Amino acid sequence: MARLAGKTAIITGAASGFGEAMARRFAEEGANVVVADLNLVGAEAVAQSIGENALAVHTDVTRKEEIDAMVQATMERFGRIDIMVNNAGYSHRNGSMLGVDEDTYELIAAINMKAIYYTALAVVPIMERQGSGSIITTASTAGLRPRPGLTWYNASKGWAISVTKSMAVELGPKNIRVNCLCPAAGETPMLGLFLGEDTPERRAQFKATIPLGRLSVPLDVANAALYLASDEAQFITGVALEVDGGRCI
Repeated sequence: MARLAGKTAIITGAASGFGEAMARRFAEEGANVVVADLNLVGAEAVAQSIGENALAVHTDVTRKEEIDAMVQATMERFGRIDIMVNNAGYSHRNGSMLGVDEDTYELIAAINMKAIYYTALAVVPIMERQGSGSIITTASTAGLRPRPGLTWYNASKGWAISVTKSMAVELGPKNIRVNCLCPAAGETPMLGLFLGEDTPERRAQFKATIPLGRLSVPLDVANAALYLASDEAQFITGVALEVDGGRCI
C-alpha cells in the first residue's frame, strides 16, 4: 500500500531541487501534492508532469497573504492538509560575513525563518482540527556544524532547528509531529552560492569533507522527508535528521 495514500502535502520551493524531488516522491507514494513556488512556470511544469493529484500555486513565502492563499487553495482542492514541508530557502554567497548587505540578510531571515512562522499560523489550526499532522523543514548541516563563509545562512538554519524542537514539544499533545532535515550541500540551483563558485576544484574540496564521498542529491532528501511524513515515523518528533553522508561526524 502507498505510504502516503489519502494524505495531502504542501511543499514550498517545489519547482526545483529538493522540493521537486519531494513532490514527485510523495506523489509516487499516493499523496496529493501542492507544488508551491515563486517560480509559477516551473511549479506548473512539475505539477503537470505529476498529474491530476498535483496543484501548482504561486507562493512568495515572505508574504503572509500568499501563504494564506496557498493554504486556502489547498483546502479548496483537496479538503485537508496532512503534511507541511517548509523547503523554500535562500543563502548569501560563501564569503566574508561583513560582505553581506542588509537586503540579502533580510531576505534570508524572511525565507528561512519567518516563513516557518507564517505556515505554522496557517496550517496548525487545520491539523489540530483534523487530529494529526506532520511539519517538516529543510534545515541544513550548516545549522549543526557551522563553518566560515556562510555565517548568516548558518544562523538562520540553526534557528530553524531550534524552532523545530520547540514546536515539537508544544504541538506533540495535539498529535502534530515537527521534524527537520539537515542535508549537506547538494546538486541544486543554490550549490554555487554554498561553494562560492561551482567549479570541479571546489566540488572536490567539499566532497573530501564527506565520508561517503559525494554531494547529496535531491532523491536523498526526498526519501528522508518521505519517511518523516509517513506513519512509519509516527513516534518521531523534534528530530534534526542529518542527510549528509557523515559530514557532521
